Amino acid sequence: MQQKHLFEYAVIRVVPKVEREEFINIGVIVYCPKEKFLQCRYLLDEERLKAFSGNVEMTELKEHLCSLERICAGNKKAGPIDGLDMASRFRWLTATRSTILQSSKVHPGFTENALETLNRLFEQLVN
Repeated sequence: MQQKHLFEYAVIRVVPKVEREEFINIGVIVYCPKEKFLQCRYLLDEERLKAFSGNVEMTELKEHLCSLERICAGNKKAGPIDGLDMASRFRWLTATRSTILQSSKVHPGFTENALETLNRLFEQLVN
């Protein structure tokens, strides 16, 4: 039997009109220090988002989502944030913002496999 490890996750949301606080879940970020795991998974359904709010600049949103991936990976193209340790990058990604791309509050749990947990949460919360 594998040992369970503490993990944290947040839901990635698109908030087209911040003042209205309406959002669509488009992804999940999972951090598990024991497994040295920080990854995000997202799906940008452009048709659904256009139906929800036609005012979203898709090109800019896609660039921001690519930035999330680079920050999770610690990619050198992520800018000064790439120099932070994994825990600090996760905290930066999940910090409260009032922009079109936001994350939910951070939620804890236990996992035997962080990648499987990321995929399960994605299916439950996004698809």
